[in-house]
Amino acid sequence: MIGVALVDDQSLFRAGIRMLVDSQPDMRIIGEAGDGRAGITLVDQERPDIVLMDIRMPVMDGIEATREILTRPDPPRIIMLTTFDLDEAAARAIRGGASGFLLKDADPEFLLAAIRGVHTGSSVIAAAETRELFAHYADRKPVPEVFARLTEREREIFGLAARGLNNAEIAAREFLSEATVKTHISRILTKLALRDRVQLVVFAHDHGLTG
Repeated sequence: MIGVALVDDQSLFRAGIRMLVDSQPDMRIIGEAGDGRAGITLVDQERPDIVLMDIRMPVMDGIEATREILTRPDPPRIIMLTTFDLDEAAARAIRGGASGFLLKDADPEFLLAAIRGVHTGSSVIAAAETRELFAHYADRKPVPEVFARLTEREREIFGLAARGLNNAEIAAREFLSEATVKTHISRILTKLALRDRVQLVVFAHDHGLTG
């Protein structure tokens, strides 16, 4: 069962998300909070797997709350909620360790799929939107020396993953098994000290490695 915490200052929005999530057999809302500070307390008390975190809230916004939550041992994965397609605050949150972002008016099935995908660590949320977000808010830095630790094959896989291809798509393109692709991705993340594929996309855009 996937435990989901919902942090948003709009009670009507929270009620709708609770109804949607609780209707699923494999997930449930384990708590709600109306601001970032209360969200931190909720996470500490309930230890959710996933946090749906609004960006703009009173008392403490979602960016600061996310930053603090991610300092905890074994923190939950955090999905930022935003009303804007290209939101600089969302970009900052993802660079800080959030697992991605969703528009508040996203299709319900997409939201549920995003929760499941982030829980397994196998999906980038809205890959096209994530790429566009970081292309828009580019913050180019020199390529770190650690990138040279990747093998030629790992660099090829890195490039495809950075463009938003999933394991099945990479496997078909490179004539590999999905298991082999998964192993490559795992090694790439380890070598680059990245948490997940969303962070891989961020890394690629921040260092101009998406070409």
